[in-house]
Amino acid sequence: MTEASHAYADTSPAHAGGRLAPSALIAATLLALTACGPRNTDEILRGGVPARTNLPHATTLPIEAVRTVSRRDFGWRVIYHPVSAPRDADQQAAYALCRLESRRVDRIEHVPSTAPQDDPGTRMIDIFCA
Repeated sequence: MTEASHAYADTSPAHAGGRLAPSALIAATLLALTACGPRNTDEILRGGVPARTNLPHATTLPIEAVRTVSRRDFGWRVIYHPVSAPRDADQQAAYALCRLESRRVDRIEHVPSTAPQDDPGTRMIDIFCA
């Protein structure tokens, strides 16, 4: 008979603690890593749009064309470069932004730029969702 046939599992607290230490270390490391990452926000913009929404991406306009996308009391204001955007950029942006609020597009108004010298060639539109 060999000694291994009489062996039994060591369930003593000292031995069990050795198995728990790596688990505790892994849990502490994961907790520390998640604490260092970017924070999610529960903040909601007017219209029920989560603040973490990537609004320039949601407009479906090319990144280089979009200058500003902002939520206003009436709807959305978008400033973009029409030269870098598709021909139907106004409609694409309006559809995408109103869809974020589960609403339809009511109208799009072209707004004269108050300071055209700040970013020459841009177009400003107001989007009203119904």
